Amino acid sequence: MQPVDFMYGTAWKEGATEDCVVAALAAGFRAIDTANQRKHYYEEGVGRGIARSGVPRRELFVQSKFTFRDGQDHRLPYDPRAPIREQVAQSYASSLQHLRVDRLDSYVLHGPSQREGLGPDDREAWRAMEAVGAGALGISNVTARQLRELLEFASVRPRFVQNRCYAQLGWDAEIRAICRAEGLTYQGFSLLTANRHAVARLGALAGTYGVQPAQIVFRFAQQVGMLPLTGTTDPRHMREDLAIGAFTLTADEVAMIERAG
Repeated sequence: MQPVDFMYGTAWKEGATEDCVVAALAAGFRAIDTANQRKHYYEEGVGRGIARSGVPRRELFVQSKFTFRDGQDHRLPYDPRAPIREQVAQSYASSLQHLRVDRLDSYVLHGPSQREGLGPDDREAWRAMEAVGAGALGISNVTARQLRELLEFASVRPRFVQNRCYAQLGWDAEIRAICRAEGLTYQGFSLLTANRHAVARLGALAGTYGVQPAQIVFRFAQQVGMLPLTGTTDPRHMREDLAIGAFTLTADEVAMIERAG
């Protein structure tokens, strides 16, 4: 498949998930992010949407996640009494079934089991993830310390880091710096919803290019090396998001947005 530069996120869509995935793929998205966490995602709906779309599997980048028990509700994709390594294997197998694929292009640890550093459960989960046979591995909702610890012990290094990206924190500047130094791809989510004030200040710049402020944010993200996620449910916004390659922000404009927090 072609290199991925934009990803469609499927969180918080519930019964609309299938139709949203169909619309996103019809608009031109070819990278889909989900998780085997029924609390916030409907992975089976993603699988049905992919099947309904008619887009060949070889054209798609499909990413899902393993979520620890504390991040789940009662609808678990694994036996909570099983060791962590078995929970990972069960969750991965369940994801393959939900998504109707025989391999994930990326498998992400949805978040460490503790707030500070990495614990034994995180290490056990990562070792199990290394064994499932996914195309690449990643970690989400991670601090700089946790990412450095992972890079030190991982036999299969993460290729992706997916974080909520706040303008007020320099658009996650510290984590992005580690990613640049280590050759990792930073996936940024909540680029709009976490930064409403910063986005609102981009109206004039958007007018200069004849686009929407959201398009400015996503183009900025791409130009500073992020792989942005969008979760829009509006087909028009999907098409607008994918059209951002039609313009390029100047270095001064990029620097201005980086200071927008």
